[in-house]
Amino acid sequence: MALYFDPFRDIDRLASGLLDAQQGPRFMPIDLSREGDHYILNADLPGIDPGSVDVDVDGQVLTIRAERTRRSEDGAKWLARERPSGSFLRQFNLGEGIDTSRVSANYENGVLSVMIPMTEKTKPRKVAVTANGTSTSVRHGVTSGDDSSPVSSGQSSIGADSSSSN
Repeated sequence: MALYFDPFRDIDRLASGLLDAQQGPRFMPIDLSREGDHYILNADLPGIDPGSVDVDVDGQVLTIRAERTRRSEDGAKWLARERPSGSFLRQFNLGEGIDTSRVSANYENGVLSVMIPMTEKTKPRKVAVTANGTSTSVRHGVTSGDDSSPVSSGQSSIGADSSSSN
């Protein structure tokens, strides 16, 4: 393995370490997806002790905290030390329709997975439509009589807040 001396890289690394504006909690990358009636948040936390991971729900705020301690090896002469250590923190505002009492988390292979379930009233449901005294059911824009024919033009997204009556 060939090592070379790059004074600009080393000066930049030294300056960023001394002048780092982010002395507080570090950033953790996440993926957020929806699968059926729940959301899944995956946060990358490689090298984190599972005992240091803390997931809290306070009202409608989900907070993830973790700590990575820097290994100190007596007598070691470090050639490169790029892995961040310290505190990691992310906070997420949970919208209405989230069942905060059933949020769960699992840490495996450096990835924290948080399951965020929706409440029963925000889950998709069938709506019976009556026309001239006969009843047909519609689900996800498809009539029960013809599964190949989606509801045509004029569809629009309806947010969770529009379900309340005036």
